[in-house]
Amino acid sequence: MDKFTTLTGVAAPMPLVNIDTDMIIPKQFLKTIQRSGLGKNLFDEMRYTQDGKEIPDFVLNQPAYRNAQIIVAGDNFGCGSSREHAPWALLDFGIRCVISTSFADIFFNNCFKNGILPVVLPQEAVDHLMDDARKGANARITVDLESQTVTASDGTSFKFEVDAFKKHCLLNGLDDIGLTLEKASAIDSFEAKNAALRPWA
Repeated sequence: MDKFTTLTGVAAPMPLVNIDTDMIIPKQFLKTIQRSGLGKNLFDEMRYTQDGKEIPDFVLNQPAYRNAQIIVAGDNFGCGSSREHAPWALLDFGIRCVISTSFADIFFNNCFKNGILPVVLPQEAVDHLMDDARKGANARITVDLESQTVTASDGTSFKFEVDAFKKHCLLNGLDDIGLTLEKASAIDSFEAKNAALRPWA
């Protein structure tokens, strides 16, 4: 998993509330167990017509936001079914941070496990960042995980809270497998001792 330290990038404004996981990645794309390749179908039903043509009005189809790395969203982002494909699709598109007033619990935790930082801020802060994001590609937002701040293009900074363990994992690029591998020497030592004590096992 890639580390998340400081991110400065274009933020796409998505003021809708209750953006659920089926909107993020519709159910017909859940057949794969690979984490790559889902970005092209992110927000599929909002991005494309039924015959596969782009819908020009959708924010990620607009030139200013095609390379967005941040989403500023409405309340309750990631609600609905607990599909891990949702953060996979966001990450594959290039989204590393989602900012909202609240997130669904399972989606929130899945983000951290996949290298995405979900930032919870008060409504006034989200409104300010949403207005900033509407300025387009010239308005870049900076998210600093170490200092736990989000800074708008006008220099206004907002402090956010994050669980210390989740912060440690993101800063060091540690998913569940990475955390296990940190204990590799202790595991190898245990296995060697166990094999000597119980050779029949």
